[in-house]
Amino acid sequence: MIMQPIKSRLKLRQFLDKPDVVYPGSVFDPISARIVVHLGFEVGIMGGSLVSASILAAPDLVLLTLSELADHVKRIMRAVDISLIVDADHGYGNALNVMRTVQELEMAGAAAMTIEDTLLPKAFEQRRDQLLISKEEMINKLRAATEARRDPNTVIIGRTSALQNLCLDEAMDRIEAYSKTGVDAMMVMGCKTFDELSEVHSLTSLPLILGYVPKEMQDRRKLAESGVRVALRGHYSFYVAMQALYDSMKFIYEGGDPLELEPKMANPEVIRAALRTDEYQKWQDDYLK
Repeated sequence: MIMQPIKSRLKLRQFLDKPDVVYPGSVFDPISARIVVHLGFEVGIMGGSLVSASILAAPDLVLLTLSELADHVKRIMRAVDISLIVDADHGYGNALNVMRTVQELEMAGAAAMTIEDTLLPKAFEQRRDQLLISKEEMINKLRAATEARRDPNTVIIGRTSALQNLCLDEAMDRIEAYSKTGVDAMMVMGCKTFDELSEVHSLTSLPLILGYVPKEMQDRRKLAESGVRVALRGHYSFYVAMQALYDSMKFIYEGGDPLELEPKMANPEVIRAALRTDEYQKWQDDYLK
């Protein structure tokens, strides 16, 4: 049985309250989600770039629509029991669009969603100094997001790329301001040192999510002491799978014997777990005989 969304949201909140760091599993479709759960991950992260790639076979240029994203989340959450954090990009428009985004992803079963301050999609003749929306617009987007949720347990995460695009003082000013909008956590992109992280932590009591953890910051205990509760470790599994798909198809196209690929195939245990074969067999026995 798949747990109700409210339980997955409460579970995620419990993780955010603990003085420890969670490494989420990278989810991009129902099969990857099943494998993530089978391996023991309790929190999943669905990156916008992976959704764009898996649904549209397109790069991460905000070509995806909200309805496509929500439908994809719904398919994943039908298949698994996991607290899923969804990359909702810029909320697909202005503050009112953000409200619609929150409601659609809630209905799809997401436990949490991130709303970022990047100026998306890329504007005509956009200058290099126009990579972020204004602080004031972002504040209102986050306020609208928290107002729009119908389940108070839904986790709204403010996401900022200010550290990558602005001077340190301006970035810290944004992080402090966003933290006061009613969001439940802050996701910070581009944090490169523990000194920067310490300054961020001094400005907000909210749980912190790091968009990427460089090698110099792999000390899990120190991350936890600095307020980090979720740390992303990239989406390498997606690209490993893409290369495996490419290699196997290329091998067959060039005349290779498909039987030679058998040693590289998923073993029966993995296939049964990903497809829930044993459960479906039981249901057939229970209801079709």
